Amino acid sequence: MYRKPYMDIIEADNLSKSFGSFKAVHDASIAVKEGEIFGFLGPNGAGKTTIIRMLTGVLTPDAGSAHICGIDIKRHPLEAKLKMGIIPENGTVYSDLTAEQNILWTAKFYGMDSISRKKRAEEILAILGLTERRNDIVRTFSKGMRQRISIACAIVPSPPVLFLDEPTGGLDVFSRRLVLDTIRRMNKEGSTIFLTTHNIEEANELCTVISVIDKGRIVATGSPERLKKTFDTAKYVEIAFEQPVKKEWLETGGAFRVENHGDKWRLYTDDPDPAVKFLAALAEREHLKIISVATSSPTLEEAFVHLTGGA
Repeated sequence: MYRKPYMDIIEADNLSKSFGSFKAVHDASIAVKEGEIFGFLGPNGAGKTTIIRMLTGVLTPDAGSAHICGIDIKRHPLEAKLKMGIIPENGTVYSDLTAEQNILWTAKFYGMDSISRKKRAEEILAILGLTERRNDIVRTFSKGMRQRISIACAIVPSPPVLFLDEPTGGLDVFSRRLVLDTIRRMNKEGSTIFLTTHNIEEANELCTVISVIDKGRIVATGSPERLKKTFDTAKYVEIAFEQPVKKEWLETGGAFRVENHGDKWRLYTDDPDPAVKFLAALAEREHLKIISVATSSPTLEEAFVHLTGGA
């Protein structure tokens, strides 16, 4: 079988998909390098899940192509799928099997012998804190526990590529931490991670590269830090006074934008030092008491809101 030489372990070229008259994805191209944790960020309904289903062979695109490890997912779906671990949004566990049986069944599907299956199940149960629940039927598990079983099954073969679709949605704090730690562990052990999420904090914490999708179109791609700078390179000074303050007072300090945020004011400027000095002088002149003052750069959340038109 011909295998395309690849520079990128995941390649999508001009993918499009419609459902009836609704076009869910418009000419989406994605390139993920080996070893990356790639975040696919967008509001609900933006097209994230549709694209991940095309990349994993669940949906056939109307146009475009996708390759995993150089393998065309449309022409050679089985070989491509053997290169992936997949954790869909709603999980794939068998509720009537035990935690251990789910892992062993998955290992058998990947062609592992009985000794290797047992050893791998022991490792994964320990990693995900499931050893004591190994013989319990999965239908008795909480959502967080069931998600851990989904992850356990996905990482059985130590896949070159691991797809996760909203893996921490609705999870408790402990389960979420275990999931994120497992993602980092799999990446450290050699898996390239493709993560869809609308959790901006999570993407900022985990990902080396992020693509932002909105209304079926990819609107930006880059590192979290680069995306923060796509809409505004300025820093800002945030200050709260005990007394009411007139906006026009703050606008005389050289900031190019002044905004009210609750009980605080933000002064956007390329250099926060003179802004802080101006505010200190203003407080002294007007007999104002400063409650808090801080400097900050634009956040990934602000970049996301800007890129998706306030979605």
